[in-house]
Amino acid sequence: MPAFPDVTVIADDGLRVDALTVDDAPALVHAFSDPGLRRWLPVPDPYPLALAEEWCAATSVQLRDSGRGIVRAVRAGGELAGSLDAKRVDWRAMTCELSYWTAAPFRGRGLMPRAVDAFSRRLLRDHGFERVELRIAPGNAASMRAAEKAGFRREGTARNAGFTDGGRVDLVVLSRIPSDIRE
Repeated sequence: MPAFPDVTVIADDGLRVDALTVDDAPALVHAFSDPGLRRWLPVPDPYPLALAEEWCAATSVQLRDSGRGIVRAVRAGGELAGSLDAKRVDWRAMTCELSYWTAAPFRGRGLMPRAVDAFSRRLLRDHGFERVELRIAPGNAASMRAAEKAGFRREGTARNAGFTDGGRVDLVVLSRIPSDIRE
C-alpha cells in the first residue's frame, strides 16, 4: 500500500491545511470540550491532553505512511481552526472519505468549505483520486452547508450507518469526482 500523499494547502488569506503537531494538543482539547462539536463527534469526554498529544504525534506520520489516510490541521492566521482527514482509502478504486470539524470560534467564516474544496481538488486533480466521499448526519446542517459550498453533490442516505455520543444516526452520502471540478 502506498503512503498517502502529503497534501498541504496554503491560501493567500491565511488559510492553511497542514500537519497537526504536538503543539496543537491544547487547542484540540479545548475544541473537543464544545458541546456543539461533541454532538457530532464520538470522542472521549473529557478529552485528556495526553490523548490529544498522542493523536497529534501519531497522525502526523504513522497514518500517512501506512497509506490508510491522513489527518490535517485547518489553520486560520496560524491558529488551529479545525481538522480535515481522509480515511477509508481504497487504492485500487482510488477513492476515500473525508471528514472534518471546525472549532467554535472559527465557525461561520467559510473556512471549512474552502479547506474541503482545496483539499478535495488536490486529491482529485493532482493525486489521481476518482471519488472523494463525505458522510454527514442529516441533522448536522452546518456540515451539510460546508459540503455543498465545497462542491460536493448529495447522493442519498445510508440508514443507521454512523454513531455519535447520542447513538446511531443515518448518514447523508455526498461525493465529488474529477468532472465536478471546474477551473
